[in-house]
Amino acid sequence: GTNLMRVDQRLIAEMIEPRSRVLDVGSGDGALIEHLFRTRACDARGIEINMQDVTQSVAHGLPVMHGDADHDLAYYPDDTFDYVVLQRTLQAVERPREVLRQMLRIGRHVIVSFPNFGYWKLRLQLLTSGRMPMTAVWNTPWYITPNIHPCTIRDFLALCEEEGYVIERWLAIDEGGAKAPWRRSIRLANIFGEQAMFMLHKGSASIR
Repeated sequence: GTNLMRVDQRLIAEMIEPRSRVLDVGSGDGALIEHLFRTRACDARGIEINMQDVTQSVAHGLPVMHGDADHDLAYYPDDTFDYVVLQRTLQAVERPREVLRQMLRIGRHVIVSFPNFGYWKLRLQLLTSGRMPMTAVWNTPWYITPNIHPCTIRDFLALCEEEGYVIERWLAIDEGGAKAPWRRSIRLANIFGEQAMFMLHKGSASIR
């Protein structure tokens, strides 16, 4: 395939065990699914809301269905997948907490990547201009943005704690995709990380 993978997709792929069952929620052009299938022999499939992307993926022979995170995860039985991936979509779903719950119900591990709203350039723009920040990642005006629930790394951690999720791995990366040298410090990652990736599973206490 000619689909180029983004940095966050490459890093996500590295977290996934070969020959595992994977659901990619918001699979876009199918680049991650194709990569997992080719390089890790995974049974990978996707759900995507954009019909054009779905058609393109299916034309490439990838098992992608038209659907959306907010409504269609409920139809999958418990523990159908080893990994459920939500790439750069958390901030665009209607009910992020509910979507995470569904993902952790149908998958043993969940991998989530999202742009960090605590990134220093955004903070600086808001401070100096007093307006909602615009960057390459946050590139639409606030009134038409699909990103309805922006969150910071610390916000996400607080949610995981509230819900009783165990964080197995996390990392923050900058624009160039360099893994951050400050990865041990949540505080610094929340300032300097442009996007974040988390791998979670359900804690024994959170049996809902």
